[in-house]
Amino acid sequence: MIAIEKLKPVLADQAYPLCFVTLSGAHLYGFPSADSDYDLRGAHVLPLREVIGFESGPQTIERAGSSGSVEVDLVTHDIKKFLSLLMKRNGYALEQLYSPLVVVTTPEHEELKEVAKGCITRNHHHHYLSFAENEWRSLSRKESRQVKTVLYLFRVLLSGIHLMRTGEVEANLVRLNEEFALPYIPDLIGRKTAGAENSPLAAAEVALYEQEYRRLRELLVESAEHSHLPNRGSAGQALNDLLIRTRFAYSETDTQGGTSSA
Repeated sequence: MIAIEKLKPVLADQAYPLCFVTLSGAHLYGFPSADSDYDLRGAHVLPLREVIGFESGPQTIERAGSSGSVEVDLVTHDIKKFLSLLMKRNGYALEQLYSPLVVVTTPEHEELKEVAKGCITRNHHHHYLSFAENEWRSLSRKESRQVKTVLYLFRVLLSGIHLMRTGEVEANLVRLNEEFALPYIPDLIGRKTAGAENSPLAAAEVALYEQEYRRLRELLVESAEHSHLPNRGSAGQALNDLLIRTRFAYSETDTQGGTSSA
């Protein structure tokens, strides 16, 4: 059980109002270990005075901390940078935006989730291919042949295939495998959640996973070729309008000495 309320105190003293913060990483993917950090990702909103002058505020804020026994890794981008990532077909940004594990939300967050549907294209498959290829290169090194690496490899491949087929963002490997029914996934998740994420893989396992990697990689490419998704996004103007309205709304609140409702 993920105690979302335990994570909120870490966000209490942020320098800028938050548009949204969600939980990513192993908790989102469905295979956290008992000692997994909580990866918080989201967007903050810089005031006008820090975006129109010579000196701008921080585009990205990274912070590691703890809330009681909970270890937290927090990364937020200014809203403009986050929207730019969405327009660049960044799968990470999509997964963070649509994560069902919400720590902070606002009306702007809800609007953004609706608008960002117009950012999803068949070209997102390149993101998932690249991520999978990086994980496979890591897995090819003997010292990196670990349960955790394999889980990340298959998680990203299944997420990409699912996105191409349905247009829906799904990052949870347990739910994805309800669709794909890969027989080795439950065992891998069980080993990871039991704390054996760094345990080495047997040679026979690596051979099986190489065969599956190549099969699923081809399935991802094929799914992109036959996807109903558009080649280009259509949300540019709507994102621009949302950015302007959000910037002004949060800056007006700031000049009145208050903070955002985030």
